[in-house]
Amino acid sequence: MRNKPKVSPQVQKEIDHVEKQLNAQEDSVKSLTLDEMKKAPVEEVEPQTKLSSKEIEKSKDVYLKPERTIGSKEKFNESFRDDYNFKKEYVQFIAENKEVIGETIELWTKPFPGLPAEFWKVPVNKPVWGPRYLAERIHGCTYHRFIQQDSIMNGSDGRAQYYGAMAVDTTIQRLDAQPVSQRKSIFMGKF
Repeated sequence: MRNKPKVSPQVQKEIDHVEKQLNAQEDSVKSLTLDEMKKAPVEEVEPQTKLSSKEIEKSKDVYLKPERTIGSKEKFNESFRDDYNFKKEYVQFIAENKEVIGETIELWTKPFPGLPAEFWKVPVNKPVWGPRYLAERIHGCTYHRFIQQDSIMNGSDGRAQYYGAMAVDTTIQRLDAQPVSQRKSIFMGKF
């Protein structure tokens, strides 16, 4: 390990002050919990695909199958059989890639332990049929945008002042899957 360079006491005092601020900043980031992040508002974005019901009826039925499957050594827990049967039902949805518009969505799914992992390539901006767990997985792809709040906090030692604390600004939907049917249904739980 390298030795610290010798500096004057005044410079060392400034270095210590900056280190305390960085440690306080790090602590504020660590204190953010998943519950606090989920409270952040979701950024509103217009849907990319606006198809009429006639266009949807005229479109070809595209049924998705996994591109690749990797088996599992785990044993499937039979107490989850009813839930699995519900989640594997094919539903019609329109997938959207909101980060790279128009790019095919590639992702892995493994809905339950004991089932194989599956690699999917999902075309975007057109109606497709796929398992409910795939649509839910796509709909769940979000991330959080963090900001630094403009506030002044006094340090625990009473001498230092720390500027800003990390906070979640918004939740951004990276990928999305919207049901094709406009009638009320139990598609993907939250809709």
